[in-house]
Amino acid sequence: MIYGNFKDAIKANIKRLLTTGIEIKPNNWQSIDVSKRPEATMRELLAVNFQVVMPQTLEDLRDEIKPNLPWADKHFELERVSGEPINPGETWKEWPWGNSANSFRDECGQFDHSYAERYWPKYAGYSHDGRLGRRDMLSVRCGVRDEVGDLNDIVDRLQKDPTTRQAVLSVWHPEDQANTGRRVPCSLTYQFLVREGYFHVIYNIRSCDAYRHFRDDLYLTARLALWVLSELRQRDSSWDNVLPGIFTMTIGSFHCFVNDLPHLARSIS
Repeated sequence: MIYGNFKDAIKANIKRLLTTGIEIKPNNWQSIDVSKRPEATMRELLAVNFQVVMPQTLEDLRDEIKPNLPWADKHFELERVSGEPINPGETWKEWPWGNSANSFRDECGQFDHSYAERYWPKYAGYSHDGRLGRRDMLSVRCGVRDEVGDLNDIVDRLQKDPTTRQAVLSVWHPEDQANTGRRVPCSLTYQFLVREGYFHVIYNIRSCDAYRHFRDDLYLTARLALWVLSELRQRDSSWDNVLPGIFTMTIGSFHCFVNDLPHLARSIS
């Protein structure tokens, strides 16, 4: 279904979760054993898919989604699109649930992954303290056959061929398929498509918490689409005629802790 705005999409899909979701008792959450913790019970919908007409301005995007601000803007601008594989960064401390995130840092103070690392993986993890890459000293990371690409490579690909179907930024990396017991990203891929003068984004995510993450996930992804379009416009004025198009989101597991359900219901009242 295509919604005319994010407000309607958020309300409709949260209502679906509240009314038709099935209760599950997961064995693990964020790689932590929660099999004996009743508060870890969740209500869940599988394979949620919807589309939204993206607004034309950042101000309208903020108004429609109502993410956690100013945190979401600071996190996006200072880390996600910084051009650096920052981990852990600083903005996690300002996230409303940052105290719980702190428990997932390792002995070096880093998280198992960060979005900045996944957007800019070429030099991720390369430094004497394991915090940030050094472009002047180290070669680019390699995959099976080629050097790894980053967000700038996606922009380059779109600039070279606006009709491409290959402008896919992957947050999920092959290392996440290894059964190491570590936390892995919720986001999987962002695909950018230009058709008939509109710039579309298709967002695939394996798991999304409806109360704590949903609005921020929507906002940060739509901001990413607007950022990519802005970068293209700065390179070539012909992109000024391309407008934000359809936002498509597919969620493998759309869920909420049972203790958060009253808060989730109030969020759309």
